[in-house]
Amino acid sequence: MRDARDDLTDLGAEVVGISKDDAVSHEKFKAKHSLNFTLLTDATGEVIESYGAWGKKQFGQEGILRKTFLIDPMGTVQKVYGRVMPEGHGAQVIDDLKQLQSA
Repeated sequence: MRDARDDLTDLGAEVVGISKDDAVSHEKFKAKHSLNFTLLTDATGEVIESYGAWGKKQFGQEGILRKTFLIDPMGTVQKVYGRVMPEGHGAQVIDDLKQLQSA
């Protein structure tokens, strides 16, 4: 999403990440990976759980599930991507956003 952020912004989208980590941890993570978008903290996990982004991972451990949500300006989730892998994902989201905007 980092590499696609400018193209997404040009399409009127905003990229936001969320995790249970604290703000200090987020700043270190952003610096390490040269992230150019907002990371929010959800210490209680309430938002993460409400989006179904917490659950069993590989090997049966629970944790945050890497998902992407396309949410329209009215707050309606238009598309959910589960088990997201970074490689090529930004381009996929750009294509889907363009399709949604042209519909």
